[in-house]
Amino acid sequence: MGFALKNQVFLLCVVVLLLAVRCYSEDTFTRSRATYYGSPDCYGTPSGACGFREFGRTVNDGNVAGVSRLFRNGTGCGACYQLRCTTPQYCADEGVNIVVTDYGEGDKTDFILSSRAYAKLARPNVVLQLFSYGVVDIEYRRISCKYSGYNLMFKVHESSNYPHYLAIVLLYVAGQNDITAVEFWQEDCQQWRAMRRAYGAVWDLASPPSGPIKLRFQVSGSSGIKWFESKNALPSDWKAGAAYDSYIQLT
Repeated sequence: MGFALKNQVFLLCVVVLLLAVRCYSEDTFTRSRATYYGSPDCYGTPSGACGFREFGRTVNDGNVAGVSRLFRNGTGCGACYQLRCTTPQYCADEGVNIVVTDYGEGDKTDFILSSRAYAKLARPNVVLQLFSYGVVDIEYRRISCKYSGYNLMFKVHESSNYPHYLAIVLLYVAGQNDITAVEFWQEDCQQWRAMRRAYGAVWDLASPPSGPIKLRFQVSGSSGIKWFESKNALPSDWKAGAAYDSYIQLT
């Protein structure tokens, strides 16, 4: 009985320890620095390195950022982070939640925020003082992206040229997920073929097949690496600038 009780106590301690480690890891922030860039309306830029265009300017109410090492050759496009600056007299407790829409390098910074996002780092009455710093010490952590009312969508990028060249960009990637591959169904060969990551979140294909095009996306996230096939094919008469719903809900 004594031996069994000791084993039960030991297992209970291990479980408590693992839960504590999990809670700690979910709340862990990384220290870094952030600055900001200007724009006429304080929103993001439509010419970012992710290829999001207008989506990259206005998504998340314009609370967006360019990143350097977190860009990860474009895989980091669309990732969401919570940032908070670390000077108590100037900084708001919750900070700001941003979406990565661009690449950018600053003065030893990981984030270059839209001025709209940068302002939200500050307490309401000291915004101008925080802007005068230019670069601030921050801490950040990755969080889940949440897009109420939106599934994963694929937009035919404006650089596409029907029917000779197709490029798509993935929008509304929810959760803590990265799109790591995109494939299309080659009907005549009866196999999935890879699209190329052109840059950022843009995937392209020269000489795309005629007719509706089935797509699938490799998603890397907290539940591992999985393939998701779009429930909605790209129509045969696809048009540059048009967006289509995949009917895939990532979490």
